[in-house]
Amino acid sequence: MEEKMSTKKKLSFALQYLFGVGDAGFVLMSNVETFYFMRFLTTLANFTAPVAALINSVFSIIDAALSWIYGAIINGGKAKKWGRYRSWLVLTPWIVPFLFACQFIRFSENVTLSAIIIVAAAVISHFVWNLGYVANSALVAVVGKTPDDKATLASSRATWNNIGSLAFSYLGLPFAAVLAGIVGETNQFAAVAFVLGIVMVLTYFAHFKMTDGYEDVETEQTVKLTKKNKMKFSEMLKALGRNPHLIFLIIADLAKWSVNFVVKASAVYYFVDALNGRADLQAIYVLTTALGAMVGAFVMRYLAKKFSSRTTMIISYIGMALFLFLVYLCYDSAAMVLVFITLAFFFYGIALASAPALYADAVTYSTWKDGKDASGWIMGLQNVPLKIAIFLRGVIIGAVLTSISYDSVVKPALAAGETLTAGVRQALTIPFGLVPAIFCAVGTLLLLFGFRITRDKVEQYQKEIDARAE
Repeated sequence: MEEKMSTKKKLSFALQYLFGVGDAGFVLMSNVETFYFMRFLTTLANFTAPVAALINSVFSIIDAALSWIYGAIINGGKAKKWGRYRSWLVLTPWIVPFLFACQFIRFSENVTLSAIIIVAAAVISHFVWNLGYVANSALVAVVGKTPDDKATLASSRATWNNIGSLAFSYLGLPFAAVLAGIVGETNQFAAVAFVLGIVMVLTYFAHFKMTDGYEDVETEQTVKLTKKNKMKFSEMLKALGRNPHLIFLIIADLAKWSVNFVVKASAVYYFVDALNGRADLQAIYVLTTALGAMVGAFVMRYLAKKFSSRTTMIISYIGMALFLFLVYLCYDSAAMVLVFITLAFFFYGIALASAPALYADAVTYSTWKDGKDASGWIMGLQNVPLKIAIFLRGVIIGAVLTSISYDSVVKPALAAGETLTAGVRQALTIPFGLVPAIFCAVGTLLLLFGFRITRDKVEQYQKEIDARAE
C-alpha cells in the first residue's frame, strides 16, 4: 500500500545507486533517433536529402518550441493518483514504443503523406515521452530533501545516463542488424525503437517503485497541499521572473549541452578528416570519453558533499573550458587530444550530474519565495538549453565548414588523398574544442556571479518552508 504522505526518509540504497536506470533506458531508446533517424530517412525510406532534412528540421523546431510546456502541464493540471510527479512515470510512457516506432516507418509511396505521418509520429511521441522525462527530472527536487540528497540523486541519474550512452554506442547497430533478420531491413529501426521503448517503460516503472513513499500524494482532503502544488501559467511566469538564479543557470547550462552535442557531432571531422581517416582513434575516443563522463558523474556526489553542488559545477565548467581549449591548441597530436578530450568529458560528467541538483536548489528558492511548489515547471526548463544546443550544433558546425570551403576545397583534397594544411586541420577543431571551451568559460562567469544560491541558503530556505507547513 503506497503512503499517502511522504516523510523525511533517508534515501534508500536503490535511490542512492539505482536511481537513473530509467534514464539509461531513456537514452537507449532516444539514441535510436540521435544516431539513425537521418539514415532511415535517406537510406531505408528513400527520401531525397532535401526532404529528409526538411522532415528533421520541421519536427526539431516543433519539439524545441514545446520544450517549456511539459512542466507547465504537470504543475498546472490536477494531481494524479500516485502523486503529481510519480504518476507520469506510469501514465504515459507505455504509449511511447508504439508512437516512436511509427517514426521509422514509411507508410506510403506518396512522399508528402509519408513525410507528414513521420513528422506527426515524431512530434507526438516526443510530446508524450517528455511528460515522463520532466516528471522524472522533477523527482530529484521532490525526493531529495537536503542538498546532499539532491546531489546523490543527480549523480546516480547522470551515471546511469552515461551507462546508457556507452551501451548504445556499441550495441545499437548490431541489435538493429539482428532485428533486421526478423522484420526485414526496411523496418529494423522501427523494431529497435519499439523494443528499446519497452525497455524505457520498464526502467521508468523501476523509478516509480523505488520512489514510493517519497512524494506527497494530493487528495481532496489535502486541499492546502493541492493549492500549494497547482499553479496557473501566470504564476509560473512570475516564478521564473522572480528567480534570477534560475535564469542565469538556464543560460549557463547551454555550455554543458554544447559540449555534449557540438563536440560529439564534430568528432568525425577531426578523427576522419583532420587526422586522415583515423576512424580507429574515433572508436577509442567514444570509449574513453564515455568512461570519463561516467566516472565524473559518479564522483560528483562526493565532491558536492565536500564543496556543494554549485561549487562542484563551477569547477566542472573550468575543467571543461581548460581541456577543450587544450584540444584546440594541441590539434596536431592525436594522443594529446585523446587525453584532453577524455578529461574534458570527465568534467562534463560532473556538470551533467551537478546541473539537476542546482535546478532543484532553484526549486527550493522559488518555493521559499513564492510559497508554491514549482518542481515540474522549473525542472522541466532543463529542456530549453538542451533543445537550443541541438539547434546550435548544426549552426556552429555548418559555419565552420563553410568558412573553410569544406565542400569545394576540403572534400576534393581528401578524395585525392592530399594532406590538409595545418590551418584547415586546426579549423576542424574549432567546433570540437574552441567554441565549446568559450561557452564553458562564459558559463563559469554566469554561475559565479549569477547563480548565488549556496548550500547554507538552501538549508535555511528548506527549514522555513518546513516551518510554514507545520
